[in-house]
Amino acid sequence: MNGLRRILGSFALLFFIFLYLPIALIVFYSFNANPINMMVWSGASLDWYRSIFGLSNNLSENALYLESTSQLLASLRSSLTVAFFTTLISTAVGTLTALTLARFRFRLKSLYRLLLFMPMLMPDIVLGIALLIFFISVGLPLGKVSIIIGHCTFLISYVFIVVSARLAGMNTQLEEASADLGASPWITFRRITLPQILPGVIGGALLAFIISMDDLVITYFIAGVDSTTLPVFIYGMIRRGIKPEINAIATLLLLASLLIAALGLYFRSRQSR
Repeated sequence: MNGLRRILGSFALLFFIFLYLPIALIVFYSFNANPINMMVWSGASLDWYRSIFGLSNNLSENALYLESTSQLLASLRSSLTVAFFTTLISTAVGTLTALTLARFRFRLKSLYRLLLFMPMLMPDIVLGIALLIFFISVGLPLGKVSIIIGHCTFLISYVFIVVSARLAGMNTQLEEASADLGASPWITFRRITLPQILPGVIGGALLAFIISMDDLVITYFIAGVDSTTLPVFIYGMIRRGIKPEINAIATLLLLASLLIAALGLYFRSRQSR
């Protein structure tokens, strides 16, 4: 029994090393001052972080390596805009869908629930190609609107699952008591239902935001020329060679993801109380 535990412990340790060591190396080499070969350590430097934000006053000549800081910031603004509106739409639709399937009975309810899982099970490249063909067929120009629609098609499912999990463990007797006391459906929802499912709604919104910010495959197919998001911009940089700024950008994205994940865990802990 002890031997089996050691084997399982060693396997778990190797698994976490395999999973997190590449991420740790990205963070480590983002501070490497070597502008030619990022695998050769030449001392610690914040030059690559300065170049991202266009702070080039005190940089060395080799540190001016990013083609266009304005393009980077424009792609970041596009990603934030897309993620913001996608989160609003997917959270509203996903929450209402979860409430409808949890509180009402209608024909083909099981089929409708199954269809909500399909965008999550479908490969990203298939969904991206399908959305591209659809937008071209209906004559919708590729841009921020097409990206928002594309992201909503699968992020609604994520919000639906998170809110449905919260509704499954919710006591409906309070809603029934509110209705018996003469409260309207809107008042019951605002004062009884919404406060109970709010941690799930916020968790689903945070999940939708971070997935929208990180999506590359689907966005690559449905993004227009003037609507490049940050993942697509980074992918374009990598195709022209791995540059030091890529490590710095990846580190900043990692920090943002950790912050959002921490908020999600906080609301989840409140949900379990």
